[in-house]
Amino acid sequence: MSNTTRRKVGIAGAVVGAASAGVAAAALAKRYAVGRIRLRPDLEVNEPLGELRGRQTTVGTSDGVSLYAEVDGPEDAPLTVVFCHGYTLNLDSWHYQRRDLRDSYRLVLWDQRAHGRSPHASAGDSTIDRLGDDLAEVIEALVPGPCVLVGHSMGGMTVMALADRHPGLFGDRIKGVALISTSAGKLAEVSLGLPALLSKAVHKVTPGTVSLLGRNGTLVDRGRQAGNDVAFLILRHLGFGDPRNVSPTVVDFAESMIRSTPFEVIAEFYPALMSHDKLGALSVLDDVPTSIIVGDKDWLTPVEHSRAMAEALPRAQLTEVPGTSHLIQLERPTVVNDALRDLLKRAATEGAGPSTEVAEQ
Repeated sequence: MSNTTRRKVGIAGAVVGAASAGVAAAALAKRYAVGRIRLRPDLEVNEPLGELRGRQTTVGTSDGVSLYAEVDGPEDAPLTVVFCHGYTLNLDSWHYQRRDLRDSYRLVLWDQRAHGRSPHASAGDSTIDRLGDDLAEVIEALVPGPCVLVGHSMGGMTVMALADRHPGLFGDRIKGVALISTSAGKLAEVSLGLPALLSKAVHKVTPGTVSLLGRNGTLVDRGRQAGNDVAFLILRHLGFGDPRNVSPTVVDFAESMIRSTPFEVIAEFYPALMSHDKLGALSVLDDVPTSIIVGDKDWLTPVEHSRAMAEALPRAQLTEVPGTSHLIQLERPTVVNDALRDLLKRAATEGAGPSTEVAEQ
């Protein structure tokens, strides 16, 4: 080997070595950061998150999907509360609401199609309208009397689709609605906290990227399983408004639900979320007590979207929670539960009044 060749090999080896050392150092720093976060005192460490269970059942849909559901609380309760979870989550995301309401109300919690324990349907059925029809069938099968619907994020959109496609249920069967960290449309215009030009660029390339990755979902899922420390740090900063004080146990809990959702499912539902537009259907909800709850640091369904819904629903009660982001039912469960109890009381008496509240932290 000539001296020139040896120098080239040496330089290449040094570059590869430096790159490898950099990757290793970054991985070590990431593990150190996550480790330090998890070593902090955690008041939630003894809370059995996601372990509450009810009477397990399934609901067969008109297109042949067996949706997983659980019924909890007293069967003779005069009011049933139906919980509709968000995108990439499952029914366990309602842990704190279930824990605090199960003694007083009959609860129905269900996994939306392709999420949690509900099986994957065809890509063509991954639409918000189909989720609205699913909810109608869940109500028909599992709700014997009057009910209140609670929807977070995509679950709120599911409720809006139900209003659009089955308006006759509202006022008679459905006595109240809670819309939590959700939107009636125009998610494709959300800035994601980025400068305008960068936000437009992200929205332009994201659909194609998500679709491409979705076609290689199994490979992507392997990487997601290996990279959960990175996912922990990202979710801690984006899913919660106060990342320095949020419980690492709660972050792990939310991250595990997201990670358990196959990327193929994420890719299939993404276009439906971006094209969602049910502002016109909101008038149906004005016949029942409605509560709109949002964190003022929600980057995915910003507070402006909740204010637009409140403007379309003049009798609704809007609660804006300071220092809180998209996973508000996990980050500020006491505030959310207080708002739900107030809604349930209003639904029981069929009274509603317009107001806007800024919740205390």
